[in-house]
Amino acid sequence: MVGLYGILQAIADAIKLLNKETNIPSLSNNIIFLVAPLLTIILSFLSWVIIPFDFKIVISDANLGLLFLFAISSMNIYGILISGWASNSKYAFLGCLRSASQLISYEISIGLVILPVLIFSQSANLSSIVLSQSTLFFIIPLFPSFLLFFISALAETNRIPFDLPEAESELVSGYNVEYSSIVFVFFFLAEYSNIILISALMTILFFGGWLPLLNILDFIPGWIWFSGKMLFLMYIFVWIRGTLPRYRFDQLMFLGWKVILPLSLALVFLTFGLTFFFTAFL
Repeated sequence: MVGLYGILQAIADAIKLLNKETNIPSLSNNIIFLVAPLLTIILSFLSWVIIPFDFKIVISDANLGLLFLFAISSMNIYGILISGWASNSKYAFLGCLRSASQLISYEISIGLVILPVLIFSQSANLSSIVLSQSTLFFIIPLFPSFLLFFISALAETNRIPFDLPEAESELVSGYNVEYSSIVFVFFFLAEYSNIILISALMTILFFGGWLPLLNILDFIPGWIWFSGKMLFLMYIFVWIRGTLPRYRFDQLMFLGWKVILPLSLALVFLTFGLTFFFTAFL
């Protein structure tokens, strides 16, 4: 083990990968092959510009920040598709096709699941969504939406039990099988950046962002609350990875289109109906 309890293993792996030679397959499209990981990591880091870590601690406090975030996340599929096609490898191509169908399927559900949050907060600005939870975190009234969002987030980030695009037992490593050295690191960083990003987004949408759990604890800085909630959600990602087995691909598609999507639509109509009823008649 590298370091105490192996905590330095990630640093050792990073140094090892950076020192390796970058191999480009002879039959690949060289330029597009190298553009794909750059596109993936740029889009992954670009999403962080609208994440508020504390009150007014945000790079761009856009009014349509949530729409911008999902527009950027929907473009991540292009880096994966390009990498699988440019590699000119059957394993990479199968992995990118799996990833494309998976991301498209669960992107729709994620878009629908956040609509109840928008109805409750009356805003697409992430800071406004946090401030609208000053009396009650949305995790309590919208717990079913949170569960569906979390399941869809696992599929969006290719985490177990939905890591079908990178199934080592079937596809060796999926769309990034032909990549090595620094270009593989770009895919690796982008993937884990998306996990951290989706944890931050769940913190903002359902757990009150930087707001304290109790008013008597408001002396603790908001960014510490935000970081703690985000780390807790990231821990659940890791916990699930070590607990659950992998789904079959047909089960993945069935769950996305015939279970999560109808439930998401039902929650949207239920939330809108209840909100309209209480607003109009009470």
